[in-house]
Amino acid sequence: MNVDVLNFGCRLNLAEGEAIRVAAGKAPLGNHQRLIVVNSCAVTSEAERQARQAVRKAARGAPDARIIVTGCGADVSRARFSAMPEVSGVVANGDKLEAARYGLNPHPSPEYDAISRRYTPLTSGATHARAFISIQTGCDHRCTFCIIPYGRGDSRSARVADVVAACQAAVDRGQNEVVLTGVDLTSFEDGDKTLGNLVAAILRDVPALPRLRLSSLDSVEIDPLLEEIITREPRLMPHLHLSLQAGDD
Repeated sequence: MNVDVLNFGCRLNLAEGEAIRVAAGKAPLGNHQRLIVVNSCAVTSEAERQARQAVRKAARGAPDARIIVTGCGADVSRARFSAMPEVSGVVANGDKLEAARYGLNPHPSPEYDAISRRYTPLTSGATHARAFISIQTGCDHRCTFCIIPYGRGDSRSARVADVVAACQAAVDRGQNEVVLTGVDLTSFEDGDKTLGNLVAAILRDVPALPRLRLSSLDSVEIDPLLEEIITREPRLMPHLHLSLQAGDD
């Protein structure tokens, strides 16, 4: 059986997309020889439009395929995607890594309820020089302009040890750079450990990693240890994308 995953939106969706491919490949699909999963984004109306367009294009190109929609768009606009005749099913964002959800007779996927559970780090780009490792999902902020918390729920973080192990696995594959990614990266916490503690642990426990890079940061949440590491550690790449909306204080 062929499983195609069409990813839209952020690097986190990209990392989860490879895990979706593995999970969906285990689903019982009967006589269906092809499954297409649209891993949607809801950050803008244009992102949702592109996902709907991809569904229609996939159906024209593979009329016998089973098409499933998941991702943030699946939660925020569930009714709209469910009403599309090309769509065989909609999988809630919180269930996107569960193989059974992609089968022919899945249990109904409940509305996302921001379950407080530990996040498992996921890696994309395993065959490339750079590995993207997701360390966190969800967001505790409720900014007026942003719909993402309603698609991913509250912030949940991976364990420091699990992220370090994922970084070591990347080095063992011969990868020279790791990019840490998430929805609200600076909200990372594992007990009393912050993002600064995580970065320090990676640099200490994976000494063969040449380059560590951080994706978007909320500047007001950068903890003192992380700030210190940014200024003195040459293996942490000196390029930061700061999430600013207007720059007006």
